[in-house]
Amino acid sequence: MKKNRVPKRYAPIIFLTPFVALFLIFGMFPMLFSLFLAFQSWEPTAGLSAMQYVGLSNFTFALSDEWFWKSFKNTVWMTLVSGIPQHVIAIPLACFIHHSFGRLRNLVVGVYFVPYITSTVAIAMMFGTLFSSDYGMINQGLHKLASMPLIGSYFPQQNIDWISNPEHLQPAIAMIIFWRYLGFNIVLYLAALQTIPAELYEAATMDGATRMQKFWHITLPSLRPMIYFGVTLSLIGGLQLFEEPFILTNGNGGSDQAGMTSAIYLYRMAFDFNDFGAASAMSWILFVIIAALTYATNWVFRERRSTREEG
Repeated sequence: MKKNRVPKRYAPIIFLTPFVALFLIFGMFPMLFSLFLAFQSWEPTAGLSAMQYVGLSNFTFALSDEWFWKSFKNTVWMTLVSGIPQHVIAIPLACFIHHSFGRLRNLVVGVYFVPYITSTVAIAMMFGTLFSSDYGMINQGLHKLASMPLIGSYFPQQNIDWISNPEHLQPAIAMIIFWRYLGFNIVLYLAALQTIPAELYEAATMDGATRMQKFWHITLPSLRPMIYFGVTLSLIGGLQLFEEPFILTNGNGGSDQAGMTSAIYLYRMAFDFNDFGAASAMSWILFVIIAALTYATNWVFRERRSTREEG
């Protein structure tokens, strides 16, 4: 007696159906609905029937909203201050780990990678304690440095109010982002370093190249594709920064809104001010900005690559 079997040609469709269904429901539909909301005036408590078409009014409001641009400026500042040092330090540190630790390499990488997989809430709470103006370990460490005879004059003598002072809030958030994502970039560059043929370094050694010359002429050019990938991820993630400043400032952006990022402002516009239309318009403006910056990053790396090939 023959059993009913599904033809093999339908197998890919069957296996892909769950993913496609989840993507359409939780990915495509929210995105398209937010685009639809960007042209509507809607207060969700009044129901779907309360939507009113307003054309480009939400985009006009967003582009003229000084608080939106202030939040975007804060976001760009924190992205640059935390993102650039990540790669400047991660590349040589990954090279050091790759060439120095041997079998212990994975253990060392795991230690650096722990902050990336740690709960954001736990990280924000921990740094909230470390940045405490009265009893925080960071201020205590600065006091120790300030008491040293030769370098003490370069460090503050009084406690720094990291959280409440708008001048210090952004550097505090940038330090958290740097600490959390440094390990992730180290893992990226370590993976790329393992693909560089050892014969290149052996040939350079036979030609009398120094360690620094090997780094500049072999390691960095070979890491260029991964640097592009890492910089792009840092750019996209930085401009979507939300969790760390949201928890550290209790969701209100802190004093003088110094910790208000674009993502936090979108959240507040939607859920605090009940203006989902303006929030959707701002999200699409942010999407266009991120897409343009990503394309510019790709263009810069592509131009450098073509220039190198011509040379």
